[in-house]
Amino acid sequence: MKTTNRKKATKALSQSVGRALRRAAKVARKTARMYGTPIYVWENGKVVAKKP
Repeated sequence: MKTTNRKKATKALSQSVGRALRRAAKVARKTARMYGTPIYVWENGKVVAKKP
């Protein structure tokens, strides 16, 4: 595999991973709202519970 093809494949993979993570976060927020549970996020070096 040439390096240019590998770079393109890596970029495409990282873009699809980013989209998948955003989609999973959206579903997690929706589920938390539905059941009234907090969402835990990493903020300023700490884990924080937030209401969705």
